[in-house]
Amino acid sequence: MDAMALLLDRQSHGRLEAPAPTAEQMELIYRAALRAPDHGELRPWRFIEYTGTGRETLGSMFARAEQEDNPDISDRTLEKARSKPLRAPVVIAIVASVTPNHKVPRIEQVISAGCAAHAMLYAAHAQGLGAMWRTGGFAHHSCVRQAMGLEKDDELVGFLYLGHCTQGDRTLKPLEPDDFVERIQA
Repeated sequence: MDAMALLLDRQSHGRLEAPAPTAEQMELIYRAALRAPDHGELRPWRFIEYTGTGRETLGSMFARAEQEDNPDISDRTLEKARSKPLRAPVVIAIVASVTPNHKVPRIEQVISAGCAAHAMLYAAHAQGLGAMWRTGGFAHHSCVRQAMGLEKDDELVGFLYLGHCTQGDRTLKPLEPDDFVERIQA
């Protein structure tokens, strides 16, 4: 795939189906992540991969978080939370393993993990896979963080859903760079 086509044509796919990416495809996705900008060579990334019944484990974490926030929650809402990770055959939690009090600021370490997630999206697209980067309240919920074994300084950057597209790309409205760029000339 042409590099510019990769950059300009990638889009998110919310519903993804089996089969899961192959081991070879996953290897390339992780290798792309490990090329993210990394000031200080801290390697501030960690990836937790959920497949098979592991996705149900993640769904149980989501349901527990919902129930913790609202003990009177309906069974339907709990089931909806529980089923979220089942929208794709692979879900990867991207964690910024932040080194506190380091000369590289926390924000740079978190952004580095975000860049790793970004690279994973493009590596999936380059291989003909669909992907969606999701965050939401679960990414910041103490119940989910604890169940994942995250440290106090870790930041859960989001969840990357991977699989095969259930439908074709949708037509996206083109954005104009001039709407987002401020030019200051001397």
